[in-house]
Amino acid sequence: MLRDATPADFAAILDLNEAFVSVLSPLDVGRLARLHAQAALHRVIEREGRIDAFLLALREGAEYDSVNYRWFAQRHARFLYVDRIVVAGGTQARGTGQQLYRDVYARASHDDVPLITCEFDIEPPNPASARFHAKLGFREIGRQQLDGGRKIVSLQALDVAAGDTPLTNIDA
Repeated sequence: MLRDATPADFAAILDLNEAFVSVLSPLDVGRLARLHAQAALHRVIEREGRIDAFLLALREGAEYDSVNYRWFAQRHARFLYVDRIVVAGGTQARGTGQQLYRDVYARASHDDVPLITCEFDIEPPNPASARFHAKLGFREIGRQQLDGGRKIVSLQALDVAAGDTPLTNIDA
């Protein structure tokens, strides 16, 4: 079941984030609560009482200290930034991530937001995320080095305003 996240979900969300922290930024309950309060979209997929996935997205104008979020904010007047999407290891490749992104796309379309933005690591590499986002129609619009050059991210955007994204045709 796809639904809005609530504070009761925070423990499960933090566990999922920790399981994939090597390709995400760390998250604690205080930071999660602040992001949740600012989120334009904070959704979970729950199956049999267990949180299998979550997605957290923010609009422009959020008070968020992420250098990646700020990169988009400096260049785009209106956007929906996917800060993180996590799908539990046992449920990957079952359309769960696609379901979450269809939800983001529907929100962006409804709110006339022209871009969905995100980033993923290219150093160290995250080929699964690169393939997933390419399949959804995301394109690289920039790169930036973090952590003194030890990390490089690909800054990605999906042009919702163009309306010709394959995201609307994804199989569940």
